Amino acid sequence: MGTLLRGTTLVVCCIFSACAPALAQFETRSVFATNPGPHSVVVADFNHDGKLDLAVASRGSQFPEVQIFLGKGDGTFAPPTAYDIGIGEGPLAIADLNHDGNSDLVVVDVDNSVSVLLGNGDGTFQNPVGYAIGGTGSGIAVGDFNGDGDLDIATTNQYPCYCVSVLLGNGDGTFQQTSVVTFVPTILMNGLALGYFNHDRGPDLAIIGNSNNQGRVQILLGNGDGTFRIGDGYQVTAESFTIIATDLRKNGKTDLAVAEFEGPGVAVLLGNGDDGTFLQPVVYSMTGAFAVAAADMNGDGLPDLVAASDSLWPANVGILYGNGDGTFQNALLYPGGNFPEAVAIADFNGDHRLDVAVTDYLGYQEQVLLNTGVVAFSPSAPLNFKKQQHGTTSLPQTVTLTNTGTTTLKISSMKIIGQFGMTSTCGSSVPSGANCSISVTFSPQTQGMKQGTVTILDSASSKPQVIILGGTGT
Repeated sequence: MGTLLRGTTLVVCCIFSACAPALAQFETRSVFATNPGPHSVVVADFNHDGKLDLAVASRGSQFPEVQIFLGKGDGTFAPPTAYDIGIGEGPLAIADLNHDGNSDLVVVDVDNSVSVLLGNGDGTFQNPVGYAIGGTGSGIAVGDFNGDGDLDIATTNQYPCYCVSVLLGNGDGTFQQTSVVTFVPTILMNGLALGYFNHDRGPDLAIIGNSNNQGRVQILLGNGDGTFRIGDGYQVTAESFTIIATDLRKNGKTDLAVAEFEGPGVAVLLGNGDDGTFLQPVVYSMTGAFAVAAADMNGDGLPDLVAASDSLWPANVGILYGNGDGTFQNALLYPGGNFPEAVAIADFNGDHRLDVAVTDYLGYQEQVLLNTGVVAFSPSAPLNFKKQQHGTTSLPQTVTLTNTGTTTLKISSMKIIGQFGMTSTCGSSVPSGANCSISVTFSPQTQGMKQGTVTILDSASSKPQVIILGGTGT
């Protein structure tokens, strides 16, 4: 599943586990429809306007498979444009494949191929060009696997070839038609991650899949020519779909994290930094994790994990704060829709805090959770009112605002927009550790769906904090 880690480095306030890190807070800022079955998302500035955009791949065969959502810079997005790649299933990868400074897309198809969409730099893409791979693609990574300075495409494949295919790049956005194949014995591959495990000949791969009804992480060490030699393997829970490779300890060694869909949580394998070996997995509770990503979510300089789980109802996005030594705290949960299959991490509203975008596979939607810093909202999801007779007023719903920071939160304004009413106990300031309430009523004036917002300007962020409102008048 595609993810992009992007943001601004902030000041370190704790060194490893010597003090408890501050907790970021997340609020569902926007929820917008996608084509049926969204399952992969990547982030980039496709039109060079300084605002981050999304590319979402879906499995709905009656609709174009790739949608481009251009960002407005506040955590919301414009209606999408779509590209039809035939019978694409994703996942997605993003890179500049032709050295023109524009982001390009690569999409795995189900017909034993990948499609390349070259970016025009204005938010649009050229028509897809397909390239054959060894089998039904299940995972993708982009890197320079033969050391020629041009990016190549690696995919894990299932039937009929249980192998890794590498399409060698020509440097102009095209690829050699015959892929380089490395066979991987006795493993049904689901996904892969690119990393540098032994620092010798360039990129290596970590593959997640199943072997003999057990989950398995298989290490492939790069030979520097697009082929790989088989490294060590590690047992994880069966039906694990997502693996990432990153430095979780900031010690220059690459580590792995696996989302164990049918297991108890997220498995972390710390790298030894020698010849591509790892310590045995340590699992952190997050039942039904389908996707995982890593980034510093609270600005303490330490990597954290973000996981999406569909086994708890409603489904959740969990933030597992890192201690800096490769261990992690218990997950803090936020609403994740119906069946979140992928997460992407980026600063979507320009406040220098990392936010989370989540694909909701069964909800046919994408949702964005903005990092509100020290302002915690409960509930963190939008307020949705039951159907209400127009000309009448509903019972109130209440949102509790808590200042989790160490200084007083100053509130300069609080406004409501739409056919809703609001009262608040917050006033102009909320002391450290204190909370206040925001009560909202729904007063539809006519029939039909209504939307609104509560917008709060405060000292916690340079951008407005927003509570999304919705209801239907009858």
